[in-house]
Amino acid sequence: MSQYTFLKPYTLRNGVTVKNRIAMSPMTEQSSFEDGSITSDEIAYYHLRAGGVGLLITGCANVNDLGKGFEGELSVAHESMLPGLSRLANAIKVNGTKAILQIFSAGRMSHSSILRGKQPVSASAVAAVRPDAETPRSLSEDEIEQTITDFAKATQLAIDAGFDGVELHGANTYLLQQFFSPHSNRRTDRWGGSLENRMRFPLAVVDACAKVVSQAGRPFILGYRISPEEIEKPGIRLSDTLALVKQLNQKPIDYLHVSLADAWGTSIVDQTDKQPVFEKIQAVLAADLPLMVVGHLATPAQVEKLMNANVDFAALGRELIREPKWVQKAAAGDEKAIRYTFSLQDLDELKVTPPLLHFLRTAFKKGFPISTDTRQINID
Repeated sequence: MSQYTFLKPYTLRNGVTVKNRIAMSPMTEQSSFEDGSITSDEIAYYHLRAGGVGLLITGCANVNDLGKGFEGELSVAHESMLPGLSRLANAIKVNGTKAILQIFSAGRMSHSSILRGKQPVSASAVAAVRPDAETPRSLSEDEIEQTITDFAKATQLAIDAGFDGVELHGANTYLLQQFFSPHSNRRTDRWGGSLENRMRFPLAVVDACAKVVSQAGRPFILGYRISPEEIEKPGIRLSDTLALVKQLNQKPIDYLHVSLADAWGTSIVDQTDKQPVFEKIQAVLAADLPLMVVGHLATPAQVEKLMNANVDFAALGRELIREPKWVQKAAAGDEKAIRYTFSLQDLDELKVTPPLLHFLRTAFKKGFPISTDTRQINID
């Protein structure tokens, strides 16, 4: 048996022990029904990847109908989703794997066609810097309060469904990040302007969800995901993020998940700064708040290097799509059997749906090698 550090258990702030330091990163598979309810294809997909990882974090689930960001997205916006969410939680909770539901609102990272004619919403009426972006409308004070409530209700629904935790998606330019960002948040009320005011909404969401968790009657994990910087001007800078981390230190969250394109990546804004971003975050992170890092991790050696840098959890994304048994093979010392390429002949075995395959081919053109000539197979 392997003696890798990442295979050792870790006990979180709330007393929950995770069996190892490997998490499945939240990745969209765009395979839910139109109304956001779970499909049997998704159940099979997640079940195949459970059992080895300590934490399995689902793709994002919207907390209200205006929070939907793309077709095929999971929803946790209505009580009617409970039976399907229960099936999903049960499918993930295999051999000690903890089932974590990632919850979010897309905010301005949506489109009126996705929202069936409704205008996207955000902190302010400022369009995202991306092709075909629509200008959102600014959420009213009442709508902000309702959205906070929606996150809390989604957390309660996850508890009722049997999940082991939720991850608040404050990264990847979605609504929580939009309120934090000076690019998307141009408000002049208490929800915008100063750094303190721009932190108010995400911290209020944390507080509301934490209150629900405190009443759960069982230990329940609350995680938070961040993107440390934005390239927009104005945009989030590392100094902003470090200030937010200091506030999150004081909240009853159980881990901080840093979303990076490269786990060892440096600043995307200051090219002269050569220190890895996660090290900057470590410097201000509370001693008892574990850090999770993601970004192009594939081999056991790469993950162990991160553990040796005192990172507590490593999140694997694309690698677990092509190799669902990564943890089991690493633990058994069978590393030569780990797959690092993806063959279209393995679609059925890997439970990869046509929408997910289309996403992989378009979103990760170079970062997800596919070994078979795709022209030979119809994926539409």
